[in-house]
Amino acid sequence: MLRKASIRDIKKIHAIINGSAASGEMLQRSLGELYDNMRDYYVYEERGEVVGTCALHICWEDLAEVRSLCVVESSRKKGVGRMLVDACINEAGGLGIPRIFALTYQDAFFGKCGFRVVDKKELPQKIWSDCIRCPKFPECDEIAMTAEISKGADNRD
Repeated sequence: MLRKASIRDIKKIHAIINGSAASGEMLQRSLGELYDNMRDYYVYEERGEVVGTCALHICWEDLAEVRSLCVVESSRKKGVGRMLVDACINEAGGLGIPRIFALTYQDAFFGKCGFRVVDKKELPQKIWSDCIRCPKFPECDEIAMTAEISKGADNRD
């Protein structure tokens, strides 16, 4: 079941994200940061257990980021990640945000979700504030991808 995250989900979201961060798949998130941004997050539950999460973080009036997409290993390849990303895309469209982006190592997956690879220079410098905390900074090897969406609905193929 896909739903918006609640307070009771934060510690599980923290464990899922930081488990993947430990293997270099993504950036760590602190509990404080997760509580501060809880309204950005979606979770996916299977049999009452949170097995995936993703957030839509608004950056500017015309740009939002799909971030912290993570699905536990045992629930991957079942469409959970796609449902989480689609929820973020639909929310952005409903809010009238025309463009979203992701910084990722999973370009094939995001490509299937309607994103295209772009040069990082196309993104405003403001979005790089999280990068300072990254152990790979300033030698970022993530792939920048964007998707254009229309108000109230997505326009992906």
